[in-house]
Amino acid sequence: MSSAESTAPSNEAAPPVVLAERDGAIGRITLNRPEARNAITTEVGQELERALRELGGDETIAVIVIRGADGCFSVGGDFHHLEALRTADDAREALRGLFVAFRRACDLIAELPVPVVAAVEGYAMAGGFELIQSSDIAIVREDAKLADNHSNFGQVPGGGSSQRLARLVGRPRALGHILTGDRLSGRQAAEWGLVYRAVPAEEFDAAVEALLEQLAGKDRAAIARTKGLVRGGLDGTLADGLDRELETVLDHLSGEEAAAGIGRFTNR
Repeated sequence: MSSAESTAPSNEAAPPVVLAERDGAIGRITLNRPEARNAITTEVGQELERALRELGGDETIAVIVIRGADGCFSVGGDFHHLEALRTADDAREALRGLFVAFRRACDLIAELPVPVVAAVEGYAMAGGFELIQSSDIAIVREDAKLADNHSNFGQVPGGGSSQRLARLVGRPRALGHILTGDRLSGRQAAEWGLVYRAVPAEEFDAAVEALLEQLAGKDRAAIARTKGLVRGGLDGTLADGLDRELETVLDHLSGEEAAAGIGRFTNR
């Protein structure tokens, strides 16, 4: 996670750092620190986990989307917050709290029964870039700027890049990117296979909504099982994954959940 500037606190109650709302079958989460380009703090990590858990546990929600306020996804960890933690009396534990909070939110995405979409525009740096890697599907503006830029600030990735990026794009690209800190455009991220789609700026909002509506219309149980298979299959051998797939599809087909989908074809 890496840098952003914070503004001085006002006398008014601070707005929530993460917003969560239900919009029909769509759960919408917004990282809401626009004055700091949605930089990540311990509170942001905690509130992001809370929002994901709340929306993911709602059986009326079929898909969750994460965006950043004011056209910026997230520039990563807030350096002002990081410095305050680093100089605290028990700095190591204070810092641990930041990274554990963010990790808990990122790890939770894999456990939820619904797809979590990262809709990325503006900057997605360091922790913001790592949040993209944790999502199930990422759709980005072609002109978005993405990077694991920890090395540019003499830092080490702490939000998952050192482990997730190589699994997504391969070791040569992952190491090359992390060690140089070079930026990627949204279009390049799609070419690398890091994100699902890159979309021109003028089409972005419509493309995001179309994707969400498409996912929201899918069978929730089937989507949950499929997501679990893909996610779980990456943690074991191919044979283990295929065995798990067989048992899962048999469970699915043996239950009532699959009947409606099959009926759409057999009852024509």
